[in-house]
Amino acid sequence: MTPPVAHSFLYAVALGSNRGGTAAPTPRGMIAAALDYLDGGALSLLDASSVIESAPLGPRARRYANCVALVAARLDPDAMLDALHAIEELLGRKRRLHWGPRPIDLDLILWSEGSFASDNAIVPHPEFRNRAFVLGPLTKIAPEWHDPVSGLSVRQLL
Repeated sequence: MTPPVAHSFLYAVALGSNRGGTAAPTPRGMIAAALDYLDGGALSLLDASSVIESAPLGPRARRYANCVALVAARLDPDAMLDALHAIEELLGRKRRLHWGPRPIDLDLILWSEGSFASDNAIVPHPEFRNRAFVLGPLTKIAPEWHDPVSGLSVRQLL
């Protein structure tokens, strides 16, 4: 793993996939490919949870592969979300259906500086507290990270 850049921010990023794509034939393979992209250039992958499987949200039937990564970057949340979207595009994500199948989904969950809101990004992710497939893996790698909205640790939220 690449060492973190000086004066960088820490981000928790949730990764999900329910189908193969351009980089790998399976959801787990897509997660691995995305983790590789989260460790290069302006991004430094510090840690990642193991991959779990979860039931889909919405009307889809395909199960998801999920994990959470801790990433250091000198990017503000707007730029970080743009970087995540660029990785999604490189891995074949097309934003067509809201609950549609996707080779990769990268969500900005938490930011070391607390809360952030713009037209582009909202941190913490508004739904992360309700998603066991995010909280479970995040508890494995950052159990004491506190949600800036509720004040509770990730372990307490789980």
